[in-house]
Amino acid sequence: CAVLGAGFAGLSVAWHLLHDSSKELPLLVDIYDEVGIGGGASGVAGGLLHPYSPQVKPLWRAVECWNESLKLIHIAQDAEQSKVLNMEKQEAAEYMNFSIIRKRGILRPAVSLKNLNIMEDNALNCLASCKVESMDKNAAENLVPGSCMPLNVAFYMPEAVNIHCQRYLEALYLACQNSSKDVSNWGVASRELNFYKKSIGSLLEFAGDYNAVVICLGAGVAFLPEFFGMLPLRTCRGVVAHMELSDSFREEYPEHSPSILSDAWLAVQGPRNLHLGSTWEWRSTNYSRTVPTIEVSKALEELLPKASAVYPAIKNWIVTGAIAGLRAMPPLTRHGSLPLLGCVDNYVVGNPACKYWLFTGLGSRGLFYHAWLGKLMAQAVLSCSEDSIPSELLSWKDKVKL
Repeated sequence: CAVLGAGFAGLSVAWHLLHDSSKELPLLVDIYDEVGIGGGASGVAGGLLHPYSPQVKPLWRAVECWNESLKLIHIAQDAEQSKVLNMEKQEAAEYMNFSIIRKRGILRPAVSLKNLNIMEDNALNCLASCKVESMDKNAAENLVPGSCMPLNVAFYMPEAVNIHCQRYLEALYLACQNSSKDVSNWGVASRELNFYKKSIGSLLEFAGDYNAVVICLGAGVAFLPEFFGMLPLRTCRGVVAHMELSDSFREEYPEHSPSILSDAWLAVQGPRNLHLGSTWEWRSTNYSRTVPTIEVSKALEELLPKASAVYPAIKNWIVTGAIAGLRAMPPLTRHGSLPLLGCVDNYVVGNPACKYWLFTGLGSRGLFYHAWLGKLMAQAVLSCSEDSIPSELLSWKDKVKL
């Protein structure tokens, strides 16, 4: 099996192929990505993980997606910790200064009167595994000193988490490596995992070499010749600013305070370090992670007013850098904006012995959807059937004319 892409989608599929398949099945998984693990939009993502829409309504299949994401994140974390145990003491101490998962919750201040009543009603129907607490201005500002509640109301998700996405993806690949070695050591069936840092010009490059090819290229899938102009996807470039508290200020972001999710989000990395995002440049085709100075300035003009409306103390922070990614945004359905999954053999001519599968359109919720949908995609690949994939994720095919 070839897995094209080493972001949220690709690594989730690879993990589930290696971990969930029959131990009697000889399996080779080759991962291809031109820019490396997490080199696309996945590695740039803010990492604020929760199961709710902007109106605090549970997202489509919220329970499954929430539970599977947390499960996969902890699998990656365990793999990373096992690696640390084998490091020299000083190297391990430096490595553990940063954690994959920050368990401080997320605070969502209400900023629109239009949706306030809806948000309050939705909060009453929250998931048992990720509660939503409605709180007044004083409680919220005590939770995050230096914050401001424009409408005197905020919604707190104590079980929500903040993920360091680049580090998570690297740890998930390590978990894939460990899984392939563990099964091979049992002597039941051979398992092999390879990674190739290689550009992909066409799906026909893989003809004859694999039983299955899983296309997890995010926004890049729309530019493959087999799909050019045919998929219901829109591209969107997002810039994230890396911020540090100025040395002249001693009042750090409190260690136990949550990250903030509003018109702009603040993903807290530490007492003096946070990420601020994200911009939305629709129809962009710019894949570069590098953000020129003029683009940084433009992004800050957009993000800082939104951030200061809920966290005025942001004025004490300085920009130390910026990074960007190109998202693949799926169409809006009655269930929300859902990723695109399914068999796409009809798009590829000339290799009936190989099945081609698509997993893309994770948009801005890749961290939420990737684990459960990656599990379903692996099941589809192993069974050579779309039966494991919910119809809502296949409905995009009805709108595409071949």
